[in-house]
Amino acid sequence: MNGVLDFLAPPHRSGGGNHFGGERKMLRIVFTVLISTVCLNAWGQQLVTNYKDHVDLSYYLDKQGERQAITTRSDWLIRREHVLAGMQLIMGKFPQPETPVPLNLKIHEEAKTEKYIRRLVSYHTDSSQRRIRAYLFLPVPAKSKTAAVLCLHQTTAIGKQEPAGLGGNPQLHYALHLAERGFVSLAPDYPSFGDYPYTFPASDGYISGTMKAIYENTRAIDLLQSLDEVDKNRIGCIGHSLGGHNTIFTAAFDTRIKAMVSNCGFTRFHKYYGGKLKGWTSTRYMPLINDRYDNDPDKVTFDFPEIIASFAPRPFLASAPVNDSNFEVSGVRETIAEVARIYALFDAEDNLQANYPQAAHSFPQDAREVAYRFLEKHLGMTAP
Repeated sequence: MNGVLDFLAPPHRSGGGNHFGGERKMLRIVFTVLISTVCLNAWGQQLVTNYKDHVDLSYYLDKQGERQAITTRSDWLIRREHVLAGMQLIMGKFPQPETPVPLNLKIHEEAKTEKYIRRLVSYHTDSSQRRIRAYLFLPVPAKSKTAAVLCLHQTTAIGKQEPAGLGGNPQLHYALHLAERGFVSLAPDYPSFGDYPYTFPASDGYISGTMKAIYENTRAIDLLQSLDEVDKNRIGCIGHSLGGHNTIFTAAFDTRIKAMVSNCGFTRFHKYYGGKLKGWTSTRYMPLINDRYDNDPDKVTFDFPEIIASFAPRPFLASAPVNDSNFEVSGVRETIAEVARIYALFDAEDNLQANYPQAAHSFPQDAREVAYRFLEKHLGMTAP
């Protein structure tokens, strides 16, 4: 079924043909009027997106808007398309340019240890006028066609430096940790953090900072796949907090990501600060949650149970500390319980995992060990 999933997902290679002008408010109005209740897939078919319940995964809406029970994989794939359409109502359209901007990878610095080479690199994503910086780790001794992990940072001013082990919280040095375990790892800046000054101008053509980040992460996957050291079919993604939901959002649109770990990255919208969604609505994230959907979880056109179910049967680990004040753990437990029914359709129950460490909004050593072993197992870094 992996081939079916890859076929039905939006194209995961994207690039720079996504520019249009105008004021942000007018862009949002036009965008939401055009697809307020339906979205178009690649074949021009209308996709119903006016679901009232984004947690209940037992049904899909047919072309007449009637509920139909999900009992087969094919049934779920219909709902899955609706999930991606619902995400794009708020995040903006997933870019699908015919010719992506060339990456044009450059190396700016290099440091070598007994276990890895760390390079500061830069590359283009959606514009030949702007370069994104990232830390790239390559194992020593050099390996051919090994697994790679995209490492997405939390909300921190130093951006990519934290997962690269160059500052911040040592718990969150996962790009460094994974390199020491033999992975190729890549840690880029999220727009507006680290060495990436960015103000989310409407003229760049993005409805949300979230979709901007998703797109740039797909270009990071392009970069990893271009490396001689990387097996392009063994790429994972990991992140904490901002990086945790950035991982989730990106993996929904890019099926080249074969295993995912989200630490402190999500809860059901109704459980996020009691359903108060203001924290999701800055230009860095999804302004339409406020501007169009009134910060109301009953109106928002997607939720995390749907997104995580869209991964099935790809391996996913939710690492959710029980005392996380940002992402309430009961919403994670409810999500995993509901998503399990979809993984069961694919006979992939073991690919959906959750770990609930006794901790707050953090990534303690025991939880990191669970996460790293999960990636090792599912990306072929250890014997079965």
